[in-house]
Amino acid sequence: MTHALTLITFVPVVGMVVCLAMPEAMKNACKWIAAAATGVQLAIAIGLYTSFDTTTTAIQFAEKYQWIPAYHITYFMGVDGISISMVLLTALICFISVFASFSITRAEKAYYALLLMLDAGMMGVFVSLDFFLFYIFWEVMLLPMYFLIGIWGGPRREYAAIKFFLYTLLGSVLILLAMLGLYYYGAQSTFDMTVLASNASHYSTAFQRIVWVALFIGFAIKIPAFPFHTWLPDAHVEAPTAISVILAGVLLKMGTYGILRVNFAILPEATHQLAWFFLGVIGTINIVYGAMCAMAQTDFKKLIAYSSISHMGYVMLGVASFTAAGINGAVLQMFNHGTVTAMLFILVGVIYDRAHHREIAGFGGLAQQMPVYAGMTGFAFFAGMALPGMSAFISEVLVLIGAWQTYPLMTVFGAATAILTAGYLLWTYQRIYLGPFNEKYAGYQDLSFRESFTLVPLAVIVLVLGVYPHAILGLLNTSLVHLNQVVLSTPGPAVALLH
Repeated sequence: MTHALTLITFVPVVGMVVCLAMPEAMKNACKWIAAAATGVQLAIAIGLYTSFDTTTTAIQFAEKYQWIPAYHITYFMGVDGISISMVLLTALICFISVFASFSITRAEKAYYALLLMLDAGMMGVFVSLDFFLFYIFWEVMLLPMYFLIGIWGGPRREYAAIKFFLYTLLGSVLILLAMLGLYYYGAQSTFDMTVLASNASHYSTAFQRIVWVALFIGFAIKIPAFPFHTWLPDAHVEAPTAISVILAGVLLKMGTYGILRVNFAILPEATHQLAWFFLGVIGTINIVYGAMCAMAQTDFKKLIAYSSISHMGYVMLGVASFTAAGINGAVLQMFNHGTVTAMLFILVGVIYDRAHHREIAGFGGLAQQMPVYAGMTGFAFFAGMALPGMSAFISEVLVLIGAWQTYPLMTVFGAATAILTAGYLLWTYQRIYLGPFNEKYAGYQDLSFRESFTLVPLAVIVLVLGVYPHAILGLLNTSLVHLNQVVLSTPGPAVALLH
C-alpha cells in the first residue's frame, strides 16, 4: 500500500484545514468533516491490518526519504507487529471520539480542528521510525490537548490543563536530551531508530543507564507511572468526554509504546539491568495503588481515572517480565485497555450530560429508569474486572503467567489486586444503578442512537478478543519475541530480587 502511512497520518490534517476554512455559518459541518477524516483513517488502518504479514519481524509499508541530509534526518515511516495494533487502536478511538463530541456546541470549528491535529500527532508517533520525526509528532500532541482541556473542560480546566502541560513538557525535555545523546555519542550520527538499534553495543553501560532513565521518566509521565501520575486524575475529571476517551484510550499507551520502541530496542543492555525496578516494581505499585485510590473516590470519572493507572501497571509488569507470555500480554493489554476504558469514559459522559454531576452518592436505582444504559455499564464493568470471556481476561492472565516466571512476589500482588478491582467496580455499580430509585432522575432518557453507536463497536471488540485474542496477538508475537530475545542476550542485573 503505497504511501499508506503518510495518508493515515495526514488525512486528519486535511480535515483540520477544511474545518478551519469553513465559514462561520457552516460551522456545524465541522463535526461531519471530522467524522469523514477519521472514517477514512480507520478504513486505511483496517486495510493495513488485513495486509500485514505476521510471519516477519521486518518493517512493513515503509516510506523513507531524505529530509534534512546535513543532519541525517529522514522522513522514515513504517510499522511492525508492535505498532500496527496501536495504529488500529488510534484510528478506532479517534473515529468514535468524534461522535462522542457531538454534544460540543461552543467554538466547534476550533474544537474539531484541534481534535484532528491531536489525532495526527498520535498516529505519527506510532508510525515514525526516525527519532527526530517521532519527537516532532510527540510534541505536536501537547498543544491541542492543552487547549482541548483548557477551553472545553470543567470548572477547574485551567489548573488541569497547566498541570498536564508542565508534566508533559518535563517529559519532553528529558526525551529530547536523551535523543541528542544517542545522536552525538552513537557509532553514526543518525536519528534512524533501526540504525540506532543495530549499533546498541557501541554505547557504554553507564551511558545507556543514564539515557534509559531519562527516557523512562519522559515516557512514564505519559503512562502515567507512579509517582508521575498526579496530572491524570485532574486532566480526566476536567476534560470533555471525548478527550478523556482519547486520553485513556490512546495517549497512555504512547508511554509504554515509547519504552518498547526506544528503551528496549535501542538500549537493550540497560533495559535488561533496570527493568526489574523501573517497570516491575513501579508497575506493581501502579496496580495496587491505583486500585486503592479508585476505591476511595466519590467522583465517578475520577474512579475510572485511577482504575486506568492500576490497569496500566499490568502493562509495565508484563513488559518487565522478559517472557513471551508476559510481553505479548502487555501489548494486548494496551489494546484491550484502550477499548474498555473508552467505553467507561463514554458511559460516565452519558450520565454527566443528563445529571450535570458525577457524585456516586447522588445517584441510585438508575437501572429502573435507564435499563439499556445500566446493562451496558455492567458489561463494561465486567470487562474492567477481566471476567472470562472478555478481552482483558486474556491479556491480564498472560501478563501474570509471564511475570510469575520472573517476579513471583510481584505477581502475587498483581493477581490479588483483582479482588480490589472487582470490589470498587461492583460497589460503584450497586450505588449508582441498584437500590432505591432517586425520583429526581425520573425524566432521564436511556441511551440515544448516537451514544449506542459509540459504545456497541467497542463492546463487540471486547467480546471478539475475549474468545479470539489471536486477532491481535497474531500481529504481535513475532516482533515481540524477537525484541525480547535481543534484550535477553545482553548482560542482566546482578540483583537477587530478580530471582
